[in-house]
Amino acid sequence: MTDQRTAIVTGAARGIGAEIARRLAADGLAVAVLDLDEGACQGVVDDINQGGGKALAVGCDVSDEESVSAAVERVATELGAPTVLVNNAGVLRDNLIFKMTADDWDTVMNVHLRGSFLMTRAAQKHMTAAKFGRIVNLSSTSAQGNRGQVNYSAAKAGLQGFTKTLAVELGKFGVTANAIAPGFIVTDMTKATADRVGIDFDEFQQLAANDIPVQRVGRPADIANAASFFCSEDAGFVSGQVLYVAGGPYD
Repeated sequence: MTDQRTAIVTGAARGIGAEIARRLAADGLAVAVLDLDEGACQGVVDDINQGGGKALAVGCDVSDEESVSAAVERVATELGAPTVLVNNAGVLRDNLIFKMTADDWDTVMNVHLRGSFLMTRAAQKHMTAAKFGRIVNLSSTSAQGNRGQVNYSAAKAGLQGFTKTLAVELGKFGVTANAIAPGFIVTDMTKATADRVGIDFDEFQQLAANDIPVQRVGRPADIANAASFFCSEDAGFVSGQVLYVAGGPYD
């Protein structure tokens, strides 16, 4: 490519988002590293910049309309018009439904679904103007249903419908939209799940690996590899797809 493209990755201070940000920078994109706490993004930004890339830390509450608008405009001004967006920001508020509060439900919906909507709506104008765009939404195998995650499962299933509709609406502008549905990935979030159920994290990983056909748990790099393809120039004829990156088959 002649001009460097700019990507936004949300929830990129750590875990999957951080790995995706690093990978896209290695692929040659300028990367805006977004998270609720701007200071928490600096380590990822430093990694990218020290490796010869170009990155910017941006604090943003993806569930807040004004925060999103300000963040996207800041990225456009300081890095360049964003034509790649990875909606990765997420939270867990797990509980069985009879114990789940309305706040537990709303918090998960606001970050995953409202956040992806607000970020995409703000960024798509730059994509349609450029006649090029790549949108990647992070779903989950939990979209198929998972005990104790009725809020998270519903949000992640919703993101799949969101993705397919974006593909239909934005395709004529050269914009693709795809979703990645990770299985068990070693992150702070999965460690928190192990802590919640009272299982040692190493044991938790081994139990998960036993049920995965490839006999290992996933790493953030496994998801970054998939995101790299979906965000690439070469993926222009792939849109509206949900790719399960889970070490085995999922419907």
